[in-house]
Amino acid sequence: MSRQQGRNWEQYAEHWLVQQGLKPVCRNWHCRAGEIDLIMKHRDTLVFVEVRYRRQTRYGSALESVHTGKQRKLALAASQWLQAHPVDAVRFDVVALQGPEHNPRVEWIRNAFDNPL
Repeated sequence: MSRQQGRNWEQYAEHWLVQQGLKPVCRNWHCRAGEIDLIMKHRDTLVFVEVRYRRQTRYGSALESVHTGKQRKLALAASQWLQAHPVDAVRFDVVALQGPEHNPRVEWIRNAFDNPL
């Protein structure tokens, strides 16, 4: 998948999450530790969102691709963000998009994993 396609899926997920009541804070935040696809606000909680898309499940589902190594990288990047923007409550969500591009199935896993650090 190209970088532009990835950005398109992140925009799709962001729009979908806004419809669910979340508010955008930042998109594609980079630091030495990695990248956070979306940072959103859900009520009083800051949400770090990993977006994954898979057309087919031949090599695993979109959700399965967020393995423990990826979780650690996300947590490291989130800790960098939090140093500059402290908040009381955070969580890590995954938006897994699966299937045809014109009509993907959306799975929103809230609190998908605890901070693995």
